[in-house]
Amino acid sequence: MDQRPRLEDVAARVGVSTASVSLVLRGAPGPSAETRRKVLAAAGELGYRADRAASLLARRRRHQLGVLLDVRNPFHAELVEEIHTEADRAGYEVVLSTLTRDRDERRAVETLLDFRCEALILLGPDSPASFLGKLAAQIPCVSIGRMVRDAAVDVVRSADDVGVGAALGHLISLGHARIAFVDGGPGAVAAARRRGYRRAMRRAGFTAQVVPGDHTEEGGVRAGRTLAAEPDRPTAVMCSNDRLAVGVMDAFLRAGVQVPGDVSVVGYDDSSLARLAHIDLTSVNQDAPAQARNAVQAAVSRLDEGRTLRSEIVLVPRLTVRGSTGPRE
Repeated sequence: MDQRPRLEDVAARVGVSTASVSLVLRGAPGPSAETRRKVLAAAGELGYRADRAASLLARRRRHQLGVLLDVRNPFHAELVEEIHTEADRAGYEVVLSTLTRDRDERRAVETLLDFRCEALILLGPDSPASFLGKLAAQIPCVSIGRMVRDAAVDVVRSADDVGVGAALGHLISLGHARIAFVDGGPGAVAAARRRGYRRAMRRAGFTAQVVPGDHTEEGGVRAGRTLAAEPDRPTAVMCSNDRLAVGVMDAFLRAGVQVPGDVSVVGYDDSSLARLAHIDLTSVNQDAPAQARNAVQAAVSRLDEGRTLRSEIVLVPRLTVRGSTGPRE
């Protein structure tokens, strides 16, 4: 009589269906990471072709999530830390590929593909939607922070119009009406925040003033110098991100403009910069842990559960008030 363990024996040991065991041993999508672990362990204990099953799984599944980030962005660093935590819980490793002055998104994405990552999590991508859509046709992609309307790209983002509106509402409640906005440059996320500012100012009946910038501290310094030199400068400034806000505050300090005595300043991201005691920046918090959790879940559900329908999670940001804003004097 053949006493070799059967598929049914492995299924009974784990408490799952034979179909689930078959999917695991073939390296096919569907079962969760935990189910895969239990099935492979049971197959090994029972001697059910354990080595071959593990080898097959290793060849077809690498359990790696690729993350694209800007190494200069402190908020991206916070997101990556949270993504690592969530990926570990799901049984996945994280591979990072960074943007630098000389390394654009396409090159960074190519690196992740070369490492044979199974899905990509893109932090605030600025590539054209057409490029992201083609990429998502090859490999599951999740965009954090940016709306991408392509049906294949999953999205986890903050409701930027709500965040900007909350910041402006706070400034208006303090008596400010001349509120400038330091722009974050041509990127998609910056554009969404710029539109939110214009809409909120229009609703309040105030005149919008957009000051050119980018997404760096240096861009904020340049904008701050411009504002400080204006004879009738605004009484409050909102910035597209915290890095810009820190640059603006630095320029104001050097020009003898007091924050918040002369001008109130608000940032966006509520990054580690904003929480430093000597900066104490009022900023819009996007809930990095929730963004990371939902992004990892979106990627894993496509890989482990075979989800095909597009997912979009929109989180409501909140304003964290600190010492950089005060009543108009």
